[in-house]
Amino acid sequence: MLRVAILANETVSLFELASAVELFALERPEIDRWYRADVVSFSASAKQATANLILSCHTIKTLKNFDMLIIPSWSTLDSSVSNPLRDEVLHFHKDGKRILTFCSGSFLLAELGLLDDKPAMTHWRYASVFQQRYPQVQYVDNRLYVYDGQLGCSAGSAAGIDLGLEVIRQDFGYEVANQVARRLVVSAHRQGGQAQFVQTVVPKVPDQFAATLDWAIVNLNNGLDIDTLAIKANMSRRSFDRKFRTTMNMSPSQWLTQQRLNKAKALLEQETWPIEQVADMAGFESVVTLRHHFKQQVGISPKVYRQQFSGRQNF
Repeated sequence: MLRVAILANETVSLFELASAVELFALERPEIDRWYRADVVSFSASAKQATANLILSCHTIKTLKNFDMLIIPSWSTLDSSVSNPLRDEVLHFHKDGKRILTFCSGSFLLAELGLLDDKPAMTHWRYASVFQQRYPQVQYVDNRLYVYDGQLGCSAGSAAGIDLGLEVIRQDFGYEVANQVARRLVVSAHRQGGQAQFVQTVVPKVPDQFAATLDWAIVNLNNGLDIDTLAIKANMSRRSFDRKFRTTMNMSPSQWLTQQRLNKAKALLEQETWPIEQVADMAGFESVVTLRHHFKQQVGISPKVYRQQFSGRQNF
């Protein structure tokens, strides 16, 4: 069982805090060895959140009893960090433990130098401030989150949920991650970057483009091609490609490959199908194509992936 510390500060953001609590602190007795999480602070003073809500939480002096730290938000105005918090977070990182930040939480890690020469992000609203204050960080603006296995940063508020679900998937597998996503009533994996959500107008009519993508995910094994998707979306191929690039920040073929990989991963984790059958069920032309994309994007073969992730937790 992993112990999780969710850090609250004096100006904690309620949405990001609640997202972390919902993901990691909510009891899930149906899942073996689920996380045990606490909202903690290094200051005994009450925390004033949005709408003058006053919060109190468990006061700690050390993070040594925890395995993962989540920083839901951090001040974008005041760059000061108390010495106890600074020392504990730096020791926590030195010990190889995981640290996740939601939204503005990356400001704390950047201030401590933990993001130097590493890809990181924050909410688009604070991007210019972040880049000016921390030029040594490799700022990323075209993804919802980055995660290297130890450090993870998410973009805007809801992107913290995307990052959390990815961590859960790596710890427990696709089936459990999908189960958590269903309970949250969110997609288990969103594509694209935060740029697609900046000043985006909510459509007044049902989005046939989005419906086409949902349909494609269900029909991956039916020999889909881009022309078929364009017809399904009632768009010309040229308009469809342009819409895809604008909305998803990738080509339709890249997206299809990613969806097929996602399905192949789920099958490899949950079932004992032969690799050849997994390739067919995920919509790949052949097992050779499956292995090629696995090597290219996952870094290991389907066989090794199954050995590592088939029904086994990583802790």
